[in-house]
Amino acid sequence: MAVKIRLARRGRKKLPIYDIVVADARAPRDGKFIEKLGSYNPKTNPATIILDEEKTFSWVMNGAQPTDTARTILSDKGIMLRKHLQVGVLKGAITQDQADKKLTDWKSQKQAAVEKVATDLTSKKTTDLKKRLEAEKEVSRKRAEAIQVKKAAVVLEEKTEETPAPTEEAKAE
Repeated sequence: MAVKIRLARRGRKKLPIYDIVVADARAPRDGKFIEKLGSYNPKTNPATIILDEEKTFSWVMNGAQPTDTARTILSDKGIMLRKHLQVGVLKGAITQDQADKKLTDWKSQKQAAVEKVATDLTSKKTTDLKKRLEAEKEVSRKRAEAIQVKKAAVVLEEKTEETPAPTEEAKAE
């Protein structure tokens, strides 16, 4: 029996949320599964991944094959790197302490990169908001100036209508 780590879709139309599950390869996508490992929400920026790393690692080490998308998610969380390092430990290429240090270093770098992306997104949103606000203020200022010009023209026109134009009799005198 081939066991796969894959995504099972849930959520409503156009708002997907996926469960990361271990299932028999013959089972349907949203059908029967052996164990739920976590969830994945691609609609957030950056994507939200909630994963039980210990369970997932044990399934991967016992031979469960992740699908392409699941492999990407597992790589993003460091499970595939951990497997790679553990195989090196089992073969005697490195020690467990070295493998743990490499994994923690990688995770800290990854976390810093994710935080940098998140802060860049928030700073970009605030600068865009400031630019839009300044543009809106400029448009409002121009509109107010145009209204002032129209009011001045109306006042000038009313003054010329109030003062009587010199008639022919007044000119004759």
